[in-house]
Amino acid sequence: MSTGRRGAAWAVLVLLSLGALPGCNRADSQAQQPQEQASVVLGPDDVVRVEPRELRSGPVLSGTLQARRAATMRAEVQGAVLEMVVEQGQQVKKGQLLARIEDNSLQDQLIAARGAVRVARNALQVARSEEERNRKLSDAGVITRRDFERAQLSRHQAQAQLSEAEARLALARQQVGRTRIRAPFTGVVSERLASAGDIVQPGTALYTVIDPTSLRLEASVPAAQLSTLEPGIEVDFNVGGYGDRSFKGRIERINPAVDPGTGQVRIYVALPNTEQDLLTGLSAEGRVASLRREVPAVPVAAVDVRAEPPTVLRVKDGRVERVPVTLGMRDELARLVELRSGVQPGDVVLRASAGDIAEGTPVEVRLPERPQEPEPGVGGAGTPPPAESPPQQPTPR
Repeated sequence: MSTGRRGAAWAVLVLLSLGALPGCNRADSQAQQPQEQASVVLGPDDVVRVEPRELRSGPVLSGTLQARRAATMRAEVQGAVLEMVVEQGQQVKKGQLLARIEDNSLQDQLIAARGAVRVARNALQVARSEEERNRKLSDAGVITRRDFERAQLSRHQAQAQLSEAEARLALARQQVGRTRIRAPFTGVVSERLASAGDIVQPGTALYTVIDPTSLRLEASVPAAQLSTLEPGIEVDFNVGGYGDRSFKGRIERINPAVDPGTGQVRIYVALPNTEQDLLTGLSAEGRVASLRREVPAVPVAAVDVRAEPPTVLRVKDGRVERVPVTLGMRDELARLVELRSGVQPGDVVLRASAGDIAEGTPVEVRLPERPQEPEPGVGGAGTPPPAESPPQQPTPR
């Protein structure tokens, strides 16, 4: 091959190489350019808005709900149970019959007592007649004064025997009445502790009757917190089995003695239950509302308290950023905490369920829109709709 042809071939190769370089550079730049990260969609379960909330602070209480008025009905006589009239959970009225105990022997004693009273009354009548007759004879001088006094003594003895017989009759009637167990007040039978046919002794428990219209929580608080407690202060309750529903009560009394073993003071909180929604025996957690404030707050779980200072993950300009905050008042029962600085009311922060989202992640928040009141004179009632603008004529070319 001649020198001229080789030179021309090299020239062609150089030109082809130069033409391929821009394409390679574009492919390399496209490969090195990072792909845009997709936004994470957050809903109401993932975020919470910083807004003013009423926080309450005070000693936390826990205990079991009990009826303020309860009575255990017990047998007062010995015998077999003939009938248990009412069942557990049944409502009863004051004086209503609950149970009957066998009273055959007591009825025999009652009959004997009635007979003894009749005999004593007849004896007293005879003694009175004898006394009156002897009084007339004594006044006439037929008998001595001593004979008249003996007649008086006989009448006094007959009177005493009648009184004793009447007392025995009253006791026999009372014993027969004790075989009938009756409700001491209007309430509900919470326990049935015997059955028909059982042989009971005096003191054997048969029923427990409670008044469910008013309950009481017995709880203990540290003696160091006594300065925040006094009768009449309101107490907020959450009761197991009722979800987030809250109840209110008031401190009824405070035990004047401190438990030396625990350093705790026993307090009693009255909880009205007029609608009988609550049941005795349920566990309850309460908080004495000794301090109330309305401050910007979020759930405690939305704050990373392990950091120093504590931080929250805030959504700003479509991305997640970590912001240090200053904490204030804490509501232990509602599990809310005040944010004094670092965020503003209206800011959106991540809940604990979305806490694994990294800082800087693009997010899209979808929250229900807040209803806005129409401005005066704009879209309000009685305001006519704006007139439609006339259609524009096409511009001639």
